[in-house]
Amino acid sequence: MSPGAWGQVSSPAYSVRRGHVPDARLLRAIRLESLRDTPEAFGATFEEASTWSDDRWRTAAQQWTYYLGEGEGEGEVVGMVSGGFNDRSPGTLWMYGMYVSPTARGTGLASELVEAVGQWALGEGASELYLHVTETVTRARAFYEKVGFRLTGDAITMSRDPSLRLVTMVKSLG
Repeated sequence: MSPGAWGQVSSPAYSVRRGHVPDARLLRAIRLESLRDTPEAFGATFEEASTWSDDRWRTAAQQWTYYLGEGEGEGEVVGMVSGGFNDRSPGTLWMYGMYVSPTARGTGLASELVEAVGQWALGEGASELYLHVTETVTRARAFYEKVGFRLTGDAITMSRDPSLRLVTMVKSLG
């Protein structure tokens, strides 16, 4: 699916759009849901992020390049993803914080979120998009392989929990 005006992608039940500062409340809600649902998948913790002030969430909404997956109900956010840089790998663009609520899994929304951040990366001049996925979150890894990511052979340990290993994957955007 390709993005429409202003980077929006849509399916019959869900739409994906770029997030902005006024979406800080929505960003907070979906991010906290993701940290509760699959804590081992993210570098942050629910306990940490739930203490962030409204100002800190507004700052995140301003600084992050992120996309929200929305349902048909007003203010119903059921997914998110962000894109950015990785200081350990200069010159590369990365996908971070990918999450889809259990009620929206299997609907195609996750693919639309990947497409949105991939389009952003292309717009930034990237030919590849990288990500880290926790080795034990096999559902996510299988999804990434399905949408074209492949293992690079690189891995790191999660800084907040060295018992969790993150494998690196890459997708060609060409």
